[in-house]
Amino acid sequence: MLKKHLVDFSIIIFIFLIDRISKLLIISSPETYEQYGISVTSFLNFNLIWNEGIAFGLFSFDEKLYYNFLTIFICLITVIIIWLMFRSSGFEKLSYMMIIGGSLGNIFDRIFYSAVPDFIDIHINNFHWFIFNVADIFITIGIIFLICFEIFGKKI
Repeated sequence: MLKKHLVDFSIIIFIFLIDRISKLLIISSPETYEQYGISVTSFLNFNLIWNEGIAFGLFSFDEKLYYNFLTIFICLITVIIIWLMFRSSGFEKLSYMMIIGGSLGNIFDRIFYSAVPDFIDIHINNFHWFIFNVADIFITIGIIFLICFEIFGKKI
């Protein structure tokens, strides 16, 4: 079984590593701790925040019990998605792998940092979108692909 899924696991690990490396670079950069972070372009900053909630800072709790419950819930959902990945193929499987790779990156942070470092700050003038990370990008793209797969069927 391991040999059969070696490519799948390699893709998941690759996504996980891209996320980890990006977060380590940001965490180790003192500029990201300043009020406005690092200005990359006129619409993109790297501004480190520590997210204790889920995607885009939703469901942030001060109570540790809720945080731990949410972390366990995210782990269970990830296990279900891994099971779905094994039952799928092609484009659908790739979508699940993207979600799993991103999810594992954020779970790692939740366990080892007790928060997820988010740092990608997209904005137009003073309107800032939610701050997110590379794992969130892969999770979001994977979900969008799954929605497209459901809408357009097995043609993709």
